[in-house]
Amino acid sequence: MSTYIYAITAADHPRNLEGLKGVGDPAGELRTIATEKLSAVVSDAPEDLRAKRRDLAAHQAVLEALLADGATLPMRFGLVGPDDGSVESVLEENEGAYAERLSELDGCLEYNLKVSREEEDLLREIITDSEEISRLREVTQENPMAQEEKVRLGELVSQEVQARQEADGKALVAQLADVAQRQTVAEPTQTHFLNASFLVRRDEAAAFSQAVTEEAERRGDAYSLSLYGPLPPYSFV
Repeated sequence: MSTYIYAITAADHPRNLEGLKGVGDPAGELRTIATEKLSAVVSDAPEDLRAKRRDLAAHQAVLEALLADGATLPMRFGLVGPDDGSVESVLEENEGAYAERLSELDGCLEYNLKVSREEEDLLREIITDSEEISRLREVTQENPMAQEEKVRLGELVSQEVQARQEADGKALVAQLADVAQRQTVAEPTQTHFLNASFLVRRDEAAAFSQAVTEEAERRGDAYSLSLYGPLPPYSFV
């Protein structure tokens, strides 16, 4: 039977998993596959595994229990190996790399920050700062048939929006980097120009949260900074 993998830990990591069940219906029994230095928490993989709320919650509960007791490499939902022997072989083959990553994550948590800005506020700033955009805007308002100017105006505004959002995102990440161990930036969402994850030491979590709050206050109501966490450190595995 295929093996569902929840996480990788050090071999001596506490496994306080009493009362927890794995994915599937009926729920799979949790067990470990161990090598000399590493251990993987697994269960039998159901044949019809899908991202149902019940199974997502079971996966998350296992990760939270492991993370509460120390460094854990969380696997994303749905990771399945051919069998226990294959999982053990992977642990042995990658023992050094996994151990190094566990050391890096020891005592750390992940926080995700998503940032958006009111479109009207950004456009107002662009129009104020750019004489050419301001001129083209006036031309197209006075002459709705000025198609060439409309196209040029759209191109310039689009370029400015992208450039300013990228610069804004880099500045935000740089501002918070001093309170984090590592950071990584993912693709923006449809509504957020910044989608960044930060690896933060547990004893600095309050300081990081405070830094985000101060940055939000400094930027004002036109910005929305949404902080999620603590999370399993998926972005740094």
